[in-house]
Order: sequence, then structure tokens, then C-alpha cells
Amino acid sequence: MSLSHFDAEGQAHMVDVSDKAETDRTAVAEGAVVMRPETLAHVLAGTAKKGDVLGIARIAGIMAAKKTSDLIPLCHPLPISKVSLHLTPDEALPGVRITATVRTTGRTGVEMEALTAVSVAALTVYDMLKAVEKSMRIEGIRVMLKDGGKSGRYEAEA
Repeated sequence: MSLSHFDAEGQAHMVDVSDKAETDRTAVAEGAVVMRPETLAHVLAGTAKKGDVLGIARIAGIMAAKKTSDLIPLCHPLPISKVSLHLTPDEALPGVRITATVRTTGRTGVEMEALTAVSVAALTVYDMLKAVEKSMRIEGIRVMLKDGGKSGRYEAEA
């Protein structure tokens, strides 16, 4: 299998998708921010000094998905039809689990948009809480589902 972002001379380029059919495409990505229980307590109680950690991180993730082609050099700008982010406090982790779902009808998939949404939401959680704990970890960012297009459906193992 060859990498589609390189031409015959090995130079990086944006893939030409003009001959691809427009199809409905969906991607789901996940990740987590792991923190101490006392840091998570600030999220649960709403006492973080910078404000609503989960609400602000959700908006940041949505904004990031829309700007993915500005951040990832060879990504196509896409007409995104839906971005949803779920940030779930998890005392067993302890931390915040993040899931992003992105949809479009287009010629290329939205995996990068979903991954970017999760990444920026996680970075925002870190930023909102770094005064309380600098040792938080961002972990497990990955594509869980990709559907649509020529390659069809992919689902990650749980």
C-alpha cells in the first residue's frame, strides 16, 4: 500500500479527491484527560477558577474541528454538517473522557476533524485545570469509528 500524500518523486502533496463520489461520512474519536481525584472534584463541583471546564472544552473542540484544515497541512477544508462532543467526568479514571463525532457529505473523510476536536478539547481541560495540577495526562486519543467513502466502515476494538 502506498501513501496517498506523496507523489511519484516522494514529494508531499494534497490528495486530489475530485474524482471521488460525494458520500455521507462519519468519524468518532475518543481520548481522556487523567487527573488526581481532587482535581476532578473541581470539575464536578464547578469550582475551577477559569470557569466551566467541560462547557468551554466542548466549544473549543467544536471550533477546532472546523479549523482542522488550517492546522493539518494536507487536510482538505470540508463542509462539516455536525460536530458533537461529549465530555464525561469519570471518577474511576479519575478524569474526563472525551468523545467527538463529526459528520459531512463529501469526497473525503472526517477522521482528522474528530481527532482534532478530541485533542483540543483535552488540551482545553488541561489549560482550565493546570493551576490545580500540572501532572495531568492526555491519553488514548484514537479513531473509534470511520464510516463512508470507498474504504467503507472501520470500527476500533473496544
